[in-house]
Amino acid sequence: MKKHWRILLWTLWVIVAVLGVHGFASRLIEGHRHANYGSYIIWGLWVSAYIYFIGLSAGSFLLSSMIYVFGVKKLEKIGRLALFTAIITLCMALISIWFDLGQMFRAYRMVTSPNFGSMMAWMVWLYSLYTVIMVVELWMAMRADLCRWQSEPGVRGWVGRTLAFHRGPLPPEKERWCHHWLKVLAIVGVPLAIAFHGGVGALFSTLSARPFWHTPLMPILFLTGALVSGGGLMAFVVAAFYPHRNDEQRQMVAYIGRAVLGLLLFDVVLEWAEFSVPMWYGVGHEYDLLMRVLFGDFWWVFWIVHVGLGCLVPIYLLAFRGDKLWSVGLAGLLIAVTFMTVRLNIVIPGLLDPHLQGLQNAFSDHRLVFWYVPSFFEWQVTMFIVALGSALFYLGYRFLPLTANQTENSPVRH
Repeated sequence: MKKHWRILLWTLWVIVAVLGVHGFASRLIEGHRHANYGSYIIWGLWVSAYIYFIGLSAGSFLLSSMIYVFGVKKLEKIGRLALFTAIITLCMALISIWFDLGQMFRAYRMVTSPNFGSMMAWMVWLYSLYTVIMVVELWMAMRADLCRWQSEPGVRGWVGRTLAFHRGPLPPEKERWCHHWLKVLAIVGVPLAIAFHGGVGALFSTLSARPFWHTPLMPILFLTGALVSGGGLMAFVVAAFYPHRNDEQRQMVAYIGRAVLGLLLFDVVLEWAEFSVPMWYGVGHEYDLLMRVLFGDFWWVFWIVHVGLGCLVPIYLLAFRGDKLWSVGLAGLLIAVTFMTVRLNIVIPGLLDPHLQGLQNAFSDHRLVFWYVPSFFEWQVTMFIVALGSALFYLGYRFLPLTANQTENSPVRH
């Protein structure tokens, strides 16, 4: 990366981090005081960010499963990078929902005293198991290289000696053992990733009091959205951070680009069904809310950001410039970033319709309104999460063997 681009990115990160730390401090000290949601609209930007980052994590992990479960050799050298990206985005998702809790430091009670009649309790346990599987899987994928790093000076040697849990080169039989269990864990992780992200969609769709969400299509939309956004993120990550600029990188990026293009087109078809079926006769609560999404005050979020920048531009880049590294990387970045609007258009419209007509006029208070726009404070907290996730990714990229070349005993070949 050229020097002026590095300076620009570092400057941008510092600005985002400073604003984010201020928002983080305000959240800890003053709670939800400066947030714009209230008694009627109880979920906002942070819940949207939570399901957005969860989707990125699930999509990245399922891409890694193409390598460790299905043996797609074209992608074998980015398996660790995909796993690490999935772990980082999962942490960002959990921090997002943690900030949304009224009592942040009681979150542990979801583990110590769960109510398994609640979909949310199941999700917490699924997240915990899923996190453990991904961390162990990544460690097994890196272990041979960590052992080789032990003899190197500086940070690499310290990382190798700390994380390898073995002195000296890893014996072939132990390396084969790691490869075997890596595949086993990847196989177990696939249904978990599908279950927990489908479970997020089920959490919304089981709320029968909210017609906007109460549809069996919701879990499927969440899964396809995860594959599209996570695949787009990995297309950008591989295009931008793979250390070798060669034909191998271009082939991997082009392969991911073709997969993302197919998934994006499929997701567009599902979204068409999601909108067109409830709007067919032009009646009902869903119709009014969908019309607000399409033609309300924030119509530009759907048409310009989502449809234009998130669908039409990436489709053009992937379909007609799919052999270009920059084109696929840019398309992936646009898909990954703009997919946040999809999550916002799921969470917020579902809360805008009062169950009791006229309720919005019965009481007068700034917390008793059916209107919501995220406050700058809410954006600051989200900036903190993005800055923290970016920093963790950078540290891992610098000091872990995430992009090391596969050895002859590759898990894909066993």
